[in-house]
Amino acid sequence: MDRFASRRNFLTAGLALPAVASAARPQDPPIRQPRPLSAPETGPVFQYRTLGKTGLKVTTVGMGCMITSDGSVVERAADLGITYFDTARSYMQGNNERMVGAALKRKRKDVVLSTKTEGRNKADALAQIDTSLRELGTDFVDIWYLHGRTRPAEITDELIEAQQIAKQAGKIRFAGVSTHGGQPELLPFLAKHEKIDVILTAYNFTMEPVMTAVIEAAAKAGKGIVAMKVMAGGSGNRRGRTWAGPNPNAEKLKQPGAMAAVLRWVTGNPNVHTTVPSMTDVDQLADNIQAGSQPFGPSDQKLLAAHREWIRPSYCNMCGRCEGSCRQKLPVADVLRFVMYAEGYGQFALGRERFRELAAEQANVRCADCPGCTVACPHGVRVTDRLIRAQELFAC
Repeated sequence: MDRFASRRNFLTAGLALPAVASAARPQDPPIRQPRPLSAPETGPVFQYRTLGKTGLKVTTVGMGCMITSDGSVVERAADLGITYFDTARSYMQGNNERMVGAALKRKRKDVVLSTKTEGRNKADALAQIDTSLRELGTDFVDIWYLHGRTRPAEITDELIEAQQIAKQAGKIRFAGVSTHGGQPELLPFLAKHEKIDVILTAYNFTMEPVMTAVIEAAAKAGKGIVAMKVMAGGSGNRRGRTWAGPNPNAEKLKQPGAMAAVLRWVTGNPNVHTTVPSMTDVDQLADNIQAGSQPFGPSDQKLLAAHREWIRPSYCNMCGRCEGSCRQKLPVADVLRFVMYAEGYGQFALGRERFRELAAEQANVRCADCPGCTVACPHGVRVTDRLIRAQELFAC
C-alpha cells in the first residue's frame, strides 16, 4: 500500500474516540478522563497529559491555527481527536478566530480553546477579549494569553489585572503568557508568578539545554506548558520546497522523515503538555498525528543531527544573543522570523504583514548597503543573507 493510500485509510479510520469534557465550566461535573483506544484500527492513537494545575486533559499534539485558512482542516482535527486548539486576535487580521470558532462549534465542549491578546494596557486587552469571544462564537475561552512577551517588565500589573477581571467574569478559565524569545529570562519569572497558569513558549530540538531545564522547572511549579515553533522553522521541506537558504550541501543533508522526528523530540519531553504545530491541510494533520503517536528513538536522533545541518544557515532559534548588536538597530530575530513565515511556512502574506509593522526607520534599512554586518550568530545562521532576503521579499 503506498504512502498516500495509507494516509487516506488513516484519515477515514473510525472515529470512536473518547470525549474529553475539558472545556466544562467549574460548576459542571468533573472532567472526564480520556479512555485509551482498544486497538489502532479504531483511529489515531493519542497521548494525553494534564496541563499543569489547570486539570485540563490535552493531547500532546494540539493544533496551531495561525496559518490555517481552511476550516474543514480544523473540524477534521477535532473529529479525529485533537483536543487543544490555539488562535489569536491578531491572526489573519482577526479572521482566524471567526474561522476557528465556526469549525469547532459542534465540538466546543470537547476541546480546549485558547486565544491571545496583544493589548498593552488593561482597557485594550479587555476590549480584545470581548471581540475574541464574539468572533469565536463562545462565551468563554479556556486559556487567554498575553501574546508575544519577551521580558518580565512586559507582564505589567494592569495586564495581570485584566486577566483576573476576565476570569472573574467567566470569560476565561485560565491566564497565560506566550513568548517567542527571551525564554531563559522570562520563564523562571512566569514559573513563580501566582497569577499565571499556562506558558506558551517556543521550544524545539535546536535550542540550548537551558531551555529544557527552565521548562522542567516551570512544569514542576505547576504551570501548564504548551510548545510552539516545534517544527524548527516550519515544513518547507515537507513538500519538496528548499528554504534552507545558501547551503551548498542542502540536498545532501535533507532527510526524509526528519519533520516527524522533530515533532517527536518535543512530544517526548514529559514536561511539555501539548504542542501547537501549524497545519494547513489534511496531509499535515495526518503526518503530525502519526508522528506524535510514536516514541522518539535512536534513528530519530540521527535524522535530527543531519536536519540541524540542513537548516543551520537559515533557521533562527530565537536565542536572543543578537539583540542590540545591529548597528542599524534592526530587531534581527524578529525579521528572521518574518522570512521564516514566508519560506518555511509558505505564508508570504503573513511575513510581509509582520515586516510592515516595523518602525519606518527599521523597514527602510537595506543591509546590502551596510559596510559590514555587526551581527554574528553563535549557531551559524547567515544573518546578513537572511536579512537581505527579508528586505527583498517584503520591502516596498
